[in-house]
Amino acid sequence: MFRRLTLVATIVLVVAIAFTSCKSKQKNQQTDENQVSEMQKKVNAYISVKLTTDLSKLTGKEKQMIPILMEVAQIMDDLFWKQTLAEPKDEFLAKITDTAARRFAEINYGPWDRLDDNKPFIDGFGVKPEGANYYPADMTKEEFEKWKDPNKQNLYTVIRRQADGKLKSIWFHDEYAGGLKKASELLLQAAELAEDSGLKNYLTLRAKALTTSNYFPSDMAWMDMKTNTIDFVVGPIENYEDALFGYKTAFEGALLVKDKEWSQKLSHFAALLPELQKQLPVDLKYKQETPGSNSDLNAYDIIYNSGHANEGSKTIAINLPNDEKVQLAKGSRRLQLKNAMKAKFDYILMPIANELMSPDQIKNVKFDAFFSNVMFHEVAHGLGIKNTINGKGNTREALKECYSSIEEAKADILGLFLATKLIEMGEIKDLSIEDCYVTFMAGIFRSVRFGAASAHGKANMMCFNLFEEKGAFTHDADGKYLVDFSKMKTAVDEWASIILQFQGEGDYEGLKAYIAKNGTIHEKLQKDLDQIKEANIPLDIVYEQGAKVLGL
Repeated sequence: MFRRLTLVATIVLVVAIAFTSCKSKQKNQQTDENQVSEMQKKVNAYISVKLTTDLSKLTGKEKQMIPILMEVAQIMDDLFWKQTLAEPKDEFLAKITDTAARRFAEINYGPWDRLDDNKPFIDGFGVKPEGANYYPADMTKEEFEKWKDPNKQNLYTVIRRQADGKLKSIWFHDEYAGGLKKASELLLQAAELAEDSGLKNYLTLRAKALTTSNYFPSDMAWMDMKTNTIDFVVGPIENYEDALFGYKTAFEGALLVKDKEWSQKLSHFAALLPELQKQLPVDLKYKQETPGSNSDLNAYDIIYNSGHANEGSKTIAINLPNDEKVQLAKGSRRLQLKNAMKAKFDYILMPIANELMSPDQIKNVKFDAFFSNVMFHEVAHGLGIKNTINGKGNTREALKECYSSIEEAKADILGLFLATKLIEMGEIKDLSIEDCYVTFMAGIFRSVRFGAASAHGKANMMCFNLFEEKGAFTHDADGKYLVDFSKMKTAVDEWASIILQFQGEGDYEGLKAYIAKNGTIHEKLQKDLDQIKEANIPLDIVYEQGAKVLGL
């Protein structure tokens, strides 16, 4: 009898264990599905946009150039992966078994969510290294600053640790020799097809620059291009990826087709820059430099995007070159990416405005105002001051890692200042100052919803907090944002003056403290940003791109 009971008990126990195990597996499976679902939501937060243009405006040889230049851009993409992540791209992605997580890693060029304060979303990865893969992971700032090396601050070197433990600077053209040699050869092939003499010269010189890390001649040649239809921004350009010092540049490629009709509408603004520089709301000593009068404004469709330009939030306008010597000699070129800009306005900015801005001012949120604000943001990079007034060198070197944030802040606010002035002068007739102000305010929310980790995020938060302090906006009965136009205008001038003084003085310590105090998101704003999140408004756009998308 005891044996029968034991047998029955055993059977019951086995069934119970099996049932529990089954339920456990089912629970784990459901948990996995929930995790996958959450990651898929992250991917779905980006809206896909096809990069196309009117191919009828291109000649036969220009159409032949496009696939070649796309291949160069893809090489820049591969090189950026090497700059941002120590682990090889293929090995890193191969370890990610979840399809959605892998796709999200591709969008972010690594395991850190670039639109969420660089928070890691892949197990095994901690805080994103400030120096990306430009510096040894174990290198401290103190070690770098004590190290005597003539090339350590160069825009086109990486820092590596040798077998004996000492630091060594290596030129990009040596560190990434294979990819850059291939890209250089392809650029020369494209140059052979170029019918525009300015484009041919630029591509030829850029090909040489990739293998020598001397970009000055090709930057100057790029400034001389006036009649080209195809444009190609390529190479190591922006320094945002280096959050440790802001010295090192990141590889990118942006293939563009000029919209000549829109460009004609913009061309006359460039000639006004020297006069507008004189009107900046700051003491004369901070605006004595004369911006190059050879600057130009043009509108483009972007048809391929790669590398640093393609990570996280997509670029909607370009202001280059960054080299202060080129800017002082020839100014800079401002490229407005009309198709990317229109996509962001329609899918992101307008829905955000409907959520947070007062209904009384929604009528002032307009695409032309958005276009204007972005355009003059790029113009404003060429204004102000490039060299300190007290012998501390140029502003980029003097302000170190704080430079990017304050430079973006300068471009934002001086862009709004310029739009205001040009409307007052009658140069812009189809927009009001109120349109520009309300659209600018909505644009701040579009940017800071990503957090304040990036240079652009800090810039927008410093602006928002000063606007709040000066009463440039209030709230209506429902808590929606309402711009006070008179106080906004005063706040614009005051913020512009503060920025230009920081840059002119090269006040690194003062600026560092100012950013720490004013470059963060406060509780009330965070609640409003959470409201945007709950509304499921797309975070940003991702591109469907390539020869097939274009129909080539």
